[in-house]
Amino acid sequence: MLSKNLIAKFAEIAGKNVWTEEEDLMCYAYDASFGEMCVPEIVVKPETAEQVGRIVRLCCEENIPLVTRGAGTNLSGGTLPIKGGCVLLMSGLNKILEINTEDMYAVVQSGVITADLAMAVSAKGLLYPPDPGSMKMSTIGGNVAENAGGLRALKYGVTGDYVMGTKFFDIEGNAVIAGGKTVKMVTGFNLSGLMISSEGLLGVMTEHTLKLVPQPQASRSMLVIYDDLMKASVTVSEIIGAKITPATLELMDRFTIKTVEEGTRIGLPTDADGLLLIEVDGHPAAVEDEYAKIKEICNKLGGKVHIAETLEERDKLWEARRKALSSLARLKPTLILEDATVPRSRIPEMMQCIKDITVKYDLTVGTFGHAGDGNLHPTILTDKRNKDEMVRVEKAIDEIFASALKLEGTISGEHGIGSAKAKYLESEVGAGTIRFMKKLKDGLDPKNLLNPHKMGL
Repeated sequence: MLSKNLIAKFAEIAGKNVWTEEEDLMCYAYDASFGEMCVPEIVVKPETAEQVGRIVRLCCEENIPLVTRGAGTNLSGGTLPIKGGCVLLMSGLNKILEINTEDMYAVVQSGVITADLAMAVSAKGLLYPPDPGSMKMSTIGGNVAENAGGLRALKYGVTGDYVMGTKFFDIEGNAVIAGGKTVKMVTGFNLSGLMISSEGLLGVMTEHTLKLVPQPQASRSMLVIYDDLMKASVTVSEIIGAKITPATLELMDRFTIKTVEEGTRIGLPTDADGLLLIEVDGHPAAVEDEYAKIKEICNKLGGKVHIAETLEERDKLWEARRKALSSLARLKPTLILEDATVPRSRIPEMMQCIKDITVKYDLTVGTFGHAGDGNLHPTILTDKRNKDEMVRVEKAIDEIFASALKLEGTISGEHGIGSAKAKYLESEVGAGTIRFMKKLKDGLDPKNLLNPHKMGL
């Protein structure tokens, strides 16, 4: 427990935006992962970058663990205050500082909601492509820290591909400027790159310069229905193999289709074994050409193609995909979403592995995901109070990740490592990489105060 004198120092910096009562602290003892609750000792919400720097400096001087938190939507335990300490809420830094249409970039504070930035940019005729499923709640700072992906990542890439620069404070509260507003910049170390996927372990980010792109001139969205999920999986591989890169190529299995339809009533085919949601965009002529080729591949593999004829129909399709996670979450007290990712050509093999593991451990699993970039989300529905089932769940997760690595994949395509996947990290990157990361962490944060013990560091 922090002393009254120390709490007063936080209040001197952040005013009334300081909380220490148990009922307030409990609100920040969890995130969207399924781990145990970790209660912080104090929660502080700065409203300026200057306040952030002072809070970081105070935590360093007083040896207080510091966990930076946006909306808390991450699924890997990245914002759990494992060692207590201070939770630093970034939602007070929520200003879009600049949208430059001539040089096509935006400057935003870390607490800006992703969807708010997307809408503001769209109103000026530009596109900010990263669109994580949580974009209506998640913050830009969190997106950068976790290198969030999204439905358009197949063609446009992930958050890290759009970070031109970032400003952050190191553990001593020193301001660091990384990158900037020019397309080319090779000045010094690539510190912006260092902060991407850093999960709050290396510094506290306050501001980001993000690349924007022109909005596509045309698009076509389609729903493709299959009576065999494996044929849908093979379709994904064949589309990519045909050198076509849709903007979006999403997959849902029978269980997920049925669950989403029960929750939304938007007309999904509940008798289908699997479906693909596909969108191509770009120049009108290219869109028509790619659409024709994709339709031919889908038909060859038994897929029934339905085109979204209106903007309303298109929005309904993507709403169905975005509600997959929340629909599944209605069924059981505990939802565990994984994001094992494999090379796109290995999607059919990975889907078969997930099916086999589900049967082997007698679990309820819905699988959906960004199949076009190999990023699958096998989602286990369980109750963590059921100890026998949780033993099987843990074994199933072990096998899912082992299978992904065996297929030359990764344990995380877009949700980070945090605390939930720390034990698997070395199996992917090797002991030498872990030692290098630890040296880096020790050098920048020798007292291990910044989000301690995440990634096993």
